[in-house]
Amino acid sequence: MTGIIDAYRELDWSYYGPELLTATWETLYLVAGSFLIGGFIGLFLGVTLYTTRSGGVLSNRPVWLLTNFVVNLIRPIPFVILVAAIQPLTIEVIGTGIGNQAVIFGMIWASTFAIGRIVEQNLFAIDPGVIEAARAMGAGRLRIILTVILPEALGPLILGFTFVVIALADMSAMAGIIGGGGLGNFAIVEGYQRFRTEVIWLAVVVIIILVQLVQIIGNVLARKVMRR
Repeated sequence: MTGIIDAYRELDWSYYGPELLTATWETLYLVAGSFLIGGFIGLFLGVTLYTTRSGGVLSNRPVWLLTNFVVNLIRPIPFVILVAAIQPLTIEVIGTGIGNQAVIFGMIWASTFAIGRIVEQNLFAIDPGVIEAARAMGAGRLRIILTVILPEALGPLILGFTFVVIALADMSAMAGIIGGGGLGNFAIVEGYQRFRTEVIWLAVVVIIILVQLVQIIGNVLARKVMRR
């Protein structure tokens, strides 16, 4: 224990402190940027999957088959392989295949289709009787989606999105493979490649703290929504 404490005392904090802080902000930037865009598109995909299925509010088999096929096609691809596979598209859209912007682009692709499936699964928990009651009262399809379906599933959706944010933090750890930053890159470059185990654990501790904070916030929000 004394050796570990001494190792941290001997660290050049004037260098590692700012580097760790920068890496933390880069991780937050990667996760937030990809989640905001991927979350919105994924929510749309999930609602589309749920509402266009047979018996759904917007029942449309061709649309459901196409959406379901695309989600099943891309969702299982590991993030590292997906980033490599879409690099030509990344360069075409972003203008570069490396750096944090390219990482965010890849994370958006990876998260969008996972979120779509998570949203669909959470919407299935809605009592069909609630939707039928809204239909009987003459509510339009769009109104049912916005005022019945989404509000009824809001609590589970928050928990699902919390899981996705944590998964995105995991993905961001691989940002270094295409020149991105973040805590994962910090742990590899400043810790692993320099044989500084204590530096690796600095990144691990920060990631654990961030994940715990996200989980706590998600749980609190979901609990408040479900009590209404």
